[in-house]
Amino acid sequence: MSEYRTEEDTLGPVKIPADALWGPQTERSRNNFPTGQYMPLAIIRALLNIKKAAAQANMETQAISEEKGNLIVKAIDELLALSDEELRKDFPLKVYQTGSGTQTNMNTNEVVAHKAHEINPDIEILPNDDVNKGQSSNDTFPTAMNVVALEALDKLKPAVQHLIDELKVKQEKYMKTVKVGRTHLQDAVPLTFGQELSGYVASLEHDLNYIKTLEPTLNELAIGGTAVGTGLNAAEGMPEKIAEKLSEVYGLNLTADSNKFYGLANHSGLDVVHGALKTLAADMFKLAQDIRFLASGPRAGYGELNIPANEPGSSIMPGKVNPTQAEAVTMAALRVFGNDTVVTMASSQGNFEMNVYKPVLIDAFLESADLMTGTIMGFADKMIHGMTVNEERMAELVDNSLMTVTALSPHIGYHDSAKIAQAADKAGSTLKEAALKSGKLTEEQYNEWMNMLKMTNVDRDK
Repeated sequence: MSEYRTEEDTLGPVKIPADALWGPQTERSRNNFPTGQYMPLAIIRALLNIKKAAAQANMETQAISEEKGNLIVKAIDELLALSDEELRKDFPLKVYQTGSGTQTNMNTNEVVAHKAHEINPDIEILPNDDVNKGQSSNDTFPTAMNVVALEALDKLKPAVQHLIDELKVKQEKYMKTVKVGRTHLQDAVPLTFGQELSGYVASLEHDLNYIKTLEPTLNELAIGGTAVGTGLNAAEGMPEKIAEKLSEVYGLNLTADSNKFYGLANHSGLDVVHGALKTLAADMFKLAQDIRFLASGPRAGYGELNIPANEPGSSIMPGKVNPTQAEAVTMAALRVFGNDTVVTMASSQGNFEMNVYKPVLIDAFLESADLMTGTIMGFADKMIHGMTVNEERMAELVDNSLMTVTALSPHIGYHDSAKIAQAADKAGSTLKEAALKSGKLTEEQYNEWMNMLKMTNVDRDK
């Protein structure tokens, strides 16, 4: 038997591996664009679901026979049942191809057609005329983009909430654990570690709300626009039926009630939602950075926190523990920052009726969502969950801080309080010693006014 078979497309004959389900357009793309990562399988599965919904809609509008439509649906169901590893075998195309995703759309059409032939060779199913009926790459690919972005957000949101929940456990536990505050990387007045954690919690709650507020813009689908947004060759009512069926499959509130010219030419929704992912990444960078600095040491750093030892920290220094989960988060955040530039630039490109940066745009978006989901879960489970406080070290740093002198300012004035702090620093003495030596207050007054927990206002009625 030959290792190849020959099929023809509009450009002529093409040799294709004999056991491949794809056709000539896929084979051309496979050879013409061999560079980069594979098209995400999430996009492939979304396109398959779109093709299935289109076949069902075409049957309902009598644009295709039930015989053909049901065979297309059966073929797609068999493909969707495959594992990712099995599915990848027949979807070999890369992200860096045509900017409309046409070759991946045709890869899907060809594979479905060949699978249908395997099931029933007596019914001819054509990639363009039947599987792609009433569609264009220009509206199916952006529809898939929005769907997979929403899928990715549905995985990310619980991860963010999980980290919030883990931080709240520590927030409550350490709400009255006093520590030194720091502003401008210099000593500041005290706060509690619980209060510090509450700031991180609030930032993540805001980030989660930004995502939830913005993501509904992705519910608008381009399907039905076909080539340039006019809907040429799509049966009346087909787009609405596809949106309805996809909503059922994904549990989303998708709609085809949208401007198709916008849907094909612009990806503003993906751009603005990725902006929320960038904001989340920025806040995660800050949080991870703070935690790893507060855990620095154990002898020569801040030493305020104890973090879990998940793996050996050094190939040469025995016993070293590194903040690896924090490092993973910060590296992921940098990638998201870079991806945001890709998404923004890709959203701005293309000409007239078509954005032609679709594959790289959605690949960057999905990478950002996946990176944030994974590293946030790891950070929550493998760092925050097992993190404890070194209360002795916190108390030591508060006791040695000169900025607690701020509590004296309402009683003896800013100028005299500053003199006391400067005197203590110069003499290397405690603040109390310098305060009493100044003659501006008694020891009894000092002890009353310098209540560290009271300074934090942690018990103030809200």
